[in-house]
Amino acid sequence: MSALNQLILDGQSLTAEKLNKAAHNRTSFSITPEAREQMLVARSLVNDAVDKQIPVYGVTTGLGAKVTEVLDADALSDFSYQTIRGRAHAVGHPEDKAVVRAAMIVRLNTLLPGAAAASIAVADHLLACLNADLTPVAGQQASIGAGDLVWNATMAQALIGEGLMQDAAGNIDSAQNILQAAEISVPALGPKDGLLLSNNFSYSIGLSALALQAAHIALDATQAAAALTMEGFRANLLPFDEQVLALKPQPGQNEAVKQLLLLLAGSKLFEPGQARRLQDPLSIRNIAQIHGTVYAALDFANQAVNIELNSTCDNPVALIELQKLVSAGVLYSPHLTNVIETVSRSFVHLCVTQLARISKMLSPRFTDLPLFLAKPQSHSNGFAPLMKTAESLLAELLHEAQPVPIWPSINADGVEDSMTATPTAARALLKISEHSRYLSAIELLVAQRAVELRHVTDQLGDNMKKIYHQVKQLSLDNDDDHSLTADIELIANSIQQGEFTVVT
Repeated sequence: MSALNQLILDGQSLTAEKLNKAAHNRTSFSITPEAREQMLVARSLVNDAVDKQIPVYGVTTGLGAKVTEVLDADALSDFSYQTIRGRAHAVGHPEDKAVVRAAMIVRLNTLLPGAAAASIAVADHLLACLNADLTPVAGQQASIGAGDLVWNATMAQALIGEGLMQDAAGNIDSAQNILQAAEISVPALGPKDGLLLSNNFSYSIGLSALALQAAHIALDATQAAAALTMEGFRANLLPFDEQVLALKPQPGQNEAVKQLLLLLAGSKLFEPGQARRLQDPLSIRNIAQIHGTVYAALDFANQAVNIELNSTCDNPVALIELQKLVSAGVLYSPHLTNVIETVSRSFVHLCVTQLARISKMLSPRFTDLPLFLAKPQSHSNGFAPLMKTAESLLAELLHEAQPVPIWPSINADGVEDSMTATPTAARALLKISEHSRYLSAIELLVAQRAVELRHVTDQLGDNMKKIYHQVKQLSLDNDDDHSLTADIELIANSIQQGEFTVVT
């Protein structure tokens, strides 16, 4: 049995990579003592506002359009529960377990700096549910990105024992039964507790972080597929010379080339006279610029997500040094939508070019290999029919990469009059990454056949030999004219598991 993953949360050092690992794997979580102390200090501001009847949004007043309503003492005791129950309206297909766990982890981590003014009891309840691998069930459709209010309330309803929940074994039952079986008691909610569980940005942040990690994995596979294509094509490596790249030092291209050259290390392609052509097609010659664009977009997006993972995403917020609770706009982040969509658009260039490479590899005019890479004397169309599958994947990808619609929101009688649609953008990137993995699986199959037909296996470096044999092993039948569905699915699954991650 593998060792249990450990993650210490402090509100400062969570990254998208750490979150992705913890969201997909059973993990032991803990909170630092310093974070607990910070939360205690901030929580005293809530208690003081209640005692002194200071107007604070969602604490001593109503929500949304009812912000002008002052809550009396009797209403305060029930308002946290009312906040959750009255907004738990998510519908549709249940969100993936890893996404829900990511939202829970983000919500817990963003409580720790103290600005959310959370009670220790709520933080410890989230911690207990995560450690017991208990996951609320919530439909995917609810959030427009402005606070994730309705989706978070649906998750929160399960956390307080009133919704549906999934246990560590995957069984779904009432949250009350699941929590009782795990011997986890639901804490009594105090002022602001219902609001901080519902009105935050943790779903958008968690979903975006997972989408970025999926995009990284997809890019690694595209790099591996492109390198194997270069071997099968016998590409000219001069466009990847550092002096050539220095002529236009755009961000990302050096990282793309660095990884490609590591993949190709030891190849005969580095020797003079190995390139077949003076100038290769753009889909090969400009890999540095095209793949570099994706690296740059991911770097930009990662910076934004890592800031969100360790920042406050609440309203109102506690300013501890000023001893005040104030209304704020930090649960609203159009920047996150923009950077996610930038990554999605960069994949358009990546995958259109990938389709071009695949088509070139099937053309004797470009490769000097048999038409459609069919084996000699086979009377087969080889990989030609596979182009329809590839173009179908690209069509879906192009559709997903369209900008999400943004319009003036009409919520809360016009008080909440804007939106970001971040979850829509993040889900689109997850689908784009999936389509990209399938395209890379197809390119890997095609490139592996080209290397085989060209009889240059012994001219590959160690890394490319490993990838070549990995693809060959995952291809169930090397004969022509057999269904490639299982082959593609196996390779795409291996990509998703990180087995084609670029060497470092």
